[in-house]
Amino acid sequence: MILTVTLNTALDLTYRVPALVPHASHRVTQVIERPGGKGLNVSRVLGALGHETVVTGFVGGATGETLRALLARTTAGQPVHDALVPTAGATRRTVAVVDAASGDTTQLNEPGPAITPAEWAAFTGRFAELLDGARAVALCGSLPPGIHVGAYAELVRLARAAGVPTLLDTSGEPLRRGIAARPDLVKPNAEELAQLTGSREPHRATRDARRRGAHAVVTSLGPDGLLAATPDGLWQAAPPAPVKGNPTGAGDSAVAALLAGLVDGADWPTRLTHAVALSAATVLSPVAGEFDATAYEALLPRVTVHEPATAA
Repeated sequence: MILTVTLNTALDLTYRVPALVPHASHRVTQVIERPGGKGLNVSRVLGALGHETVVTGFVGGATGETLRALLARTTAGQPVHDALVPTAGATRRTVAVVDAASGDTTQLNEPGPAITPAEWAAFTGRFAELLDGARAVALCGSLPPGIHVGAYAELVRLARAAGVPTLLDTSGEPLRRGIAARPDLVKPNAEELAQLTGSREPHRATRDARRRGAHAVVTSLGPDGLLAATPDGLWQAAPPAPVKGNPTGAGDSAVAALLAGLVDGADWPTRLTHAVALSAATVLSPVAGEFDATAYEALLPRVTVHEPATAA
């Protein structure tokens, strides 16, 4: 199985409005609730692709109960197994407001509950148990209040000691600390990469990030696809054309595809092709953690992968 970690889980709410106008009242035409947080999105996509997954992290309060109930009702593909750890605080909510006229999305994210030292100790114990039998682990998203900034580095070291490959998808100081613990793969976006390395030139920054400890770095370039610095060289993958829709969860789908390629032993061009196609197909879906399966299959043969000239 593939293990995903979401320390700051969320109940995702998606509101669709005809047009989003500042300082105005809006009539919501559709409301969708989903269990959320980056790792949960990754697990739902992996399940839809046919992979067995287990989710862990923190969950609490009435929103946490709703999240677990929705997670149990996930029906697409393989079920997502719940190994979430209770916390006294309430699980946060995130609100995505989709403007039907423009296709743009406005995101509002709550900070999450404060985690106590005892709750963190309970989680790390559960995490160590779950590593037994895991083929790979993804460490995803922000840290809730109360957890030290070296938390992901600690989890990477635990996974490495257990011989389980790790993918790290976070930002800021948790990313800086985590990458130094030598995860197998790091997947920042361009802004997170610039904050880490101080460079806004993607090729230089991606290679610099890899030198900081990661075995491989795959950078999301938004509508321009992915850039990967790997032991086999530098690769760039792009969709045939930019797609318009809801980008929420597109990066999580890319993570799911990269994890699937890792456990399947696929080569890097194949991993990146699937990651770009799945990410674009997610933009075409109105809800994070889901993708347009027809679009995914249609995009796969149209994704281009090449070694940039700067690789030399």
